[in-house]
Amino acid sequence: MIIDLHVHSRCSDGDFTVKEIIREAKARGIGLLSITDHDSISCQGEAVALAEKSGIHYVTGVELKIIFSHPEYRCGRPVSLDLLGYRFDVEDEKLRGRLLEIKRYREERAAKILEKINRELEKEGIEKLTKEDFEEIRASVGGVIGRPHIADHLVRKGIVKNRQEAFDRYLVKCNVPNYPIYPEEASKLIRNAGGITVLAHPNDPRGISLAELTKSLREQTRIIEESFLEYIDGVECWHPRHDARTTSHYVRFARRHGLIMTGGSDCHQKPVIMGTVKVPSYVAEQFI
Repeated sequence: MIIDLHVHSRCSDGDFTVKEIIREAKARGIGLLSITDHDSISCQGEAVALAEKSGIHYVTGVELKIIFSHPEYRCGRPVSLDLLGYRFDVEDEKLRGRLLEIKRYREERAAKILEKINRELEKEGIEKLTKEDFEEIRASVGGVIGRPHIADHLVRKGIVKNRQEAFDRYLVKCNVPNYPIYPEEASKLIRNAGGITVLAHPNDPRGISLAELTKSLREQTRIIEESFLEYIDGVECWHPRHDARTTSHYVRFARRHGLIMTGGSDCHQKPVIMGTVKVPSYVAEQFI
């Protein structure tokens, strides 16, 4: 069975609609799927219904941005990490309520980021972004707004050539902190909604991961043992930016602690890589 438990849709920062994702999953022979949008579960009802019609086993999913700090690293300064949630009740009122708060905060954050970008544009003699630009960005979002949506708008305006340039020139220096949700609260939200929690891509060298604190796999798992074990039910072992050594390390770690093991492509359809990460079939037994 082909498994992909980490896909993003237009309800966060993916390019595909839910319908397009399900159609692509069917074409690629994916048998177990989860759409895990950032801080949004607005597409889950549609995904469940369409997956069932297509004969695909579907697991409800979400990817929550969490704040974490450790006194031994970065002088205690916090970093962002991602916590995946699976198998939760999409109608849970507390979960839906908190995600609505996060959505509102993300819009306020985006407005503040644009203000900071405008200061940079003014220095460069480039025409500043307007309220109309902000409305165009909002209109391009199917769910919650994030920095990638702003980056794509800068590309459309011809200010930068691509998304990476947008981050390098503007979005890193003009960032505004994410909504402050901590591991304990995020875990409680998902578990109280009947779900399970999984630490996402723990050693992603180019993304949001424990690699921001330390490159040592042994130190990463020590941090998890000291600070995360009580808040997670599993760990994402297979990811496109995990090398074989990382995957083997986290598989051993998960087995040692009796944790669920998951994996997926983290596909945002740029390009379409759904189902290309080789996740062992025994992972499906944890969900089916």
